[in-house]
Amino acid sequence: MVLRIPAHRRPTTPGEIIVREFVEPLGITQTLLAQHLGITYHRLNEIVNGKRGITTDTAMRLERVLGPSAGFWLNAQYAVDLYDARHSPVAKAIARLEPLRGNVAAHRTARARRSA
Repeated sequence: MVLRIPAHRRPTTPGEIIVREFVEPLGITQTLLAQHLGITYHRLNEIVNGKRGITTDTAMRLERVLGPSAGFWLNAQYAVDLYDARHSPVAKAIARLEPLRGNVAAHRTARARRSA
């Protein structure tokens, strides 16, 4: 399965999905959902506000209580995490790294010449 990550906008966070697709349409509170999930209101509120990511534990709880698979929740979190990483300051430094494939043969040749 290929996960498509938008290039020009941040993917929808799992917290946004929880609010838009479940909390609001069902007319429930975060407190009630947290109780059904067996987690604290604080933990759910941090997820909803994008201050905390979805863990495998939380994904399994969301699957059981709300329906979409744990994989769905983890993929949604992965998409957000990867987008954020690709748009972080360290991404520019990573982009300057040299690929290993083309350099391995050249490195071996240079090392062999030095040994001879």
